[in-house]
Amino acid sequence: MATTKDANADVWPPFESVLSVPDEDIEFELRGHDDILWSEFVLNPRRLRGSDFLMRWSQGEWSEKRFVQAINETGHYTAFPYGPSGVAPEGDVRAFELYFERLEEAGLGKLKRPDLLIFRKEDEAQVQQIIGELGGAQELPFIPEDHHSMVRILSLAVIAVECENSLWIAKQMPDYGKPLSPQKRLGGLPGLRKNAVMPTIIIKQEDRLPLWEWQTERKVPIHIWHAFYDLAFGIALDEAEKLITEGKILPTAQVFQAPGGATQSKDIYKFYYHYAYALGSATEEPTLVPAHIVDKNGHILPYVKFEGGTLHISSEAIRILDKASSTKRW
Repeated sequence: MATTKDANADVWPPFESVLSVPDEDIEFELRGHDDILWSEFVLNPRRLRGSDFLMRWSQGEWSEKRFVQAINETGHYTAFPYGPSGVAPEGDVRAFELYFERLEEAGLGKLKRPDLLIFRKEDEAQVQQIIGELGGAQELPFIPEDHHSMVRILSLAVIAVECENSLWIAKQMPDYGKPLSPQKRLGGLPGLRKNAVMPTIIIKQEDRLPLWEWQTERKVPIHIWHAFYDLAFGIALDEAEKLITEGKILPTAQVFQAPGGATQSKDIYKFYYHYAYALGSATEEPTLVPAHIVDKNGHILPYVKFEGGTLHISSEAIRILDKASSTKRW
């Protein structure tokens, strides 16, 4: 595959990178209080600055749980968290940060592994046993993938999943349902206007090569699954690379902000949902509920988080899993 490297792509520590938020999504502002001395906000040494980043953290947890729930309810497949962000502690942003600090101290901070692994239901007990023998899911990022137990886990995996999410109701996005048409900027290839607002699956340029190398080395096909409030879409990494190579999807520069306040321009690829497969739809929508954190000095930082909701995996997605399962060399 052809790829280029983003400038400054390696500047941020993993915790900052995982919780970075596109500038266009930073919309919340706290009012009615004096300026907070962030250097004294002791909840988080990296100075988690606002509701957007707490929402990003909470939303990531919610979307991955939703995928796991949906896969497990098929009765044919089961999903396990695998990558660092997937196996990190839940429900406590400070514990989440400390986990990434531990990874950095172990020299594993730049480790790139997919968020989830999908297995056949009949292999669930075996996978659970192996993970338990390794010390639990949270220890997986600290164990080399050439370890015999890790090799066994990966040999049983049907696909690996990189999870993404967006705070949008897909069906209400202005350009949802519009067909692709020839675009001058794409050399006459099908697409939509440059600033069209519709569901897309996002892959960061900085993640392309690491994901491709992981897939090649571990021989487990990677899919990118993107959750919206009401729908979810998926695309195989192989198909995404094909679309890029054919010039049907071009990179877009986007400014991201880290919890500490630093900003960085990164190239991302937005794949039209037209090129994706329908992964699933909400059978029960989540609830948006108020939440907050308080530091030991009494500073309050409110945010909104997702709770509940169920996702039903589509028959198209099941067919894709069945095909991957049937072609897997066990």
